[in-house]
Amino acid sequence: MSRSLATHQRSEGALTTAVERDEGPRVLRGIVAAAVLLSADIHLVLWLDSFADIPVIGPLFLVNVVAGLLIGVGMLIVRHWFLTFLAAGFGAATFAAYLISRTVGLFGVREQTWDPQAVLAAVAEIVAALGGVVLLAAQLRSRRARGESAPT
Repeated sequence: MSRSLATHQRSEGALTTAVERDEGPRVLRGIVAAAVLLSADIHLVLWLDSFADIPVIGPLFLVNVVAGLLIGVGMLIVRHWFLTFLAAGFGAATFAAYLISRTVGLFGVREQTWDPQAVLAAVAEIVAALGGVVLLAAQLRSRRARGESAPT
């Protein structure tokens, strides 16, 4: 086999390996973005149905919707560690607020039941939080492998 053909085959293999390595984080980014967007959508539906008139909680649901839309769409458009960090924080904070509302109450609201929307939102928020942490770790590991400094 000629040297140029062997180099070409090695280059193709390296390219394929690089593409395969990048595919996992790309898929995970899409899953995390979808989870954030799903949580935002559920909060919008709840806000429109009944939460808009509840003091404090109503406006917070609307803030959650806007933040979720910005973070979720942003993650699909821009590959940056900060959006991943925000997605993980969004999922964790939203799920924590729900747990507080189920246990001791949050601003006078105490959830009593597990309806399908609540279960779906909880799953989406857990996926956003955990998936965001895993994706953030992968992004930082990738930066170190390329010799870039850690984000400041």
